[in-house]
Amino acid sequence: MKTNMEDIDKLIKETLTEEEVKFYDELEEQNILDMIWGLFRGKHKWIIILMNVMTLVFFALSVYCVVNFFNTNETIELLKWGFGSIVFLLGVSMIKIFVWMQMDKNALLRELKRLELQVSSLSHKILE
Repeated sequence: MKTNMEDIDKLIKETLTEEEVKFYDELEEQNILDMIWGLFRGKHKWIIILMNVMTLVFFALSVYCVVNFFNTNETIELLKWGFGSIVFLLGVSMIKIFVWMQMDKNALLRELKRLELQVSSLSHKILE
């Protein structure tokens, strides 16, 4: 299957102009680190930075709640600190899910751009 995909990529690159080939090469699959750094290059990078700051704040607050949970003996206080740590850890989890969804969205957009480029190249070939 891999050789088949490489053959298809080779055929596509043969029909593209030099500028389109450079653009097509930029749309290749990314590893996880490239996907993470790609979040900080878009127009919504400010919200990703904010989400990372909030993740650190929520994690620090959950650690604070856990420390206080183990330092108290009263049942009501145990419930309060335990509930607080659970809420902050859920906040961290939701922020991480949001970030992973953004990474997935960027991967889908990259694949759509590749598809658009292929359709454009085929339409130019048909018109010739």
